[in-house]
Amino acid sequence: MERDANIFVTGIAVDYPSGIFGSTTDAVKRFGPKRVFDAPAMENALTGIAIGAAAVGKRPVIVHPRNDFMFLAFDMMINLAAKWKYMYGGNAGNVPIVVRAVIGKGWGQGASHSQSLQSALAHFPGLHVVMPAFPADAKGLMMSALKSDCPVIMLEHRTLYDTAGDVPEGEHYTPIGKAAVVRAGSDLTIVATSFMAYEALHAAEQLAKEGVSAEVVDVRSIRPLDEETILASVRKTGRLIVADTSWELCGFTSEVAALAAEKAFNALKAPVRRINVANCPAPVSQPLEKAFYPTATTIARAALSMLGKQTVTFGDIDRDDNFKGPY
Repeated sequence: MERDANIFVTGIAVDYPSGIFGSTTDAVKRFGPKRVFDAPAMENALTGIAIGAAAVGKRPVIVHPRNDFMFLAFDMMINLAAKWKYMYGGNAGNVPIVVRAVIGKGWGQGASHSQSLQSALAHFPGLHVVMPAFPADAKGLMMSALKSDCPVIMLEHRTLYDTAGDVPEGEHYTPIGKAAVVRAGSDLTIVATSFMAYEALHAAEQLAKEGVSAEVVDVRSIRPLDEETILASVRKTGRLIVADTSWELCGFTSEVAALAAEKAFNALKAPVRRINVANCPAPVSQPLEKAFYPTATTIARAALSMLGKQTVTFGDIDRDDNFKGPY
């Protein structure tokens, strides 16, 4: 924002003291209300205004404290931002809009405030959809998004905001469309998105104690998808588990399973296993939430089953959800 005066940030609560889990607090202090300002709950109109601003050279960053609110903006995102460059042969200019949207669970959010929209959004050519899991990628993907000429949607899991990790100082770019092997292994591959990448690492650590070597791939980018890294890992291990923060049917896990079946079938030693939330709307009560969401234990048990090993008691390896809300 210091280098590019065209960048501005808007959305519900971006200028609140809480600053969307603290992520916009410093921007408000340094750049003031002219470049970081609250917006009314009119998601479709706000997105349309931002797209118009982007078309004339601005770089808007829109923040949705819950990605469920984006349903109201789908028309503008999918029928305008995603298609303008194609429909007008590049003559209508680029639409360099960045949309930050919060996904996740906890605090009794319920059916209409706990969804993960990556599969729906990534279905449409013209949009880039990314999901950082680790602190360095939260910075790196945002910086890459602010350099992109395409509309980029960054889905951020609310459970990860208090995660600590090394973050490079200065300019740091995580390439959009490139996955990361965050743990090497030889017995099976776990491909995971967002918070599930974190859970996959916990599962892999426990599996190692049982003599199982699990490779963990953090996809980071849903569209474009890094098929090469995923397929290389599947061909190496011969087994694949895919873990996602949303539902199974027509979802990201199904896409990766199809990818393995189409392009690495001869390497597979076992059927692909998909790990997803339960096939129902998100519940409100805490006991039902625990049954609804998969965890590190879910992944670890699936891995042992895939390898024909006896299920063991892993103990308390699942991360506590301390989210208090709202944002």
